[in-house]
Amino acid sequence: MNKKKVLELAKGFRGRAKNCIRIARERVEKALQYSYRDRRNKKRDMRSLWIQRINAGTRLHSVNYGNFMHGLMKENIQLNRKVLSEISMHEPLSFKALVDISRDAFPGNKNVVQAPKKVAVPVSV
Repeated sequence: MNKKKVLELAKGFRGRAKNCIRIARERVEKALQYSYRDRRNKKRDMRSLWIQRINAGTRLHSVNYGNFMHGLMKENIQLNRKVLSEISMHEPLSFKALVDISRDAFPGNKNVVQAPKKVAVPVSV
């Protein structure tokens, strides 16, 4: 890369890394390596986030993530994890319907016992 291009890419860097060509070239090269690596890591991180959101949603209905996904696969419901995570956050009733379908499809989902609900007891003084 020529000097003009390197210094343009180094704009915003701290210290001499923004205006001294030798240091700027090293920093720009390293920054490009980081950006290349992190474009791939971002995909991993997003998939992990979607799985965590789906798992949180399914556990509200006493089903774990693996059994939920297996039940959807058996019912041939082809929603990807991104869509499922959005549904679990923004459409809880629709997500409950999917959990029920998954529970009926996979017998491993039926053996789960619901946690007892807490009841508020009024206190008289």
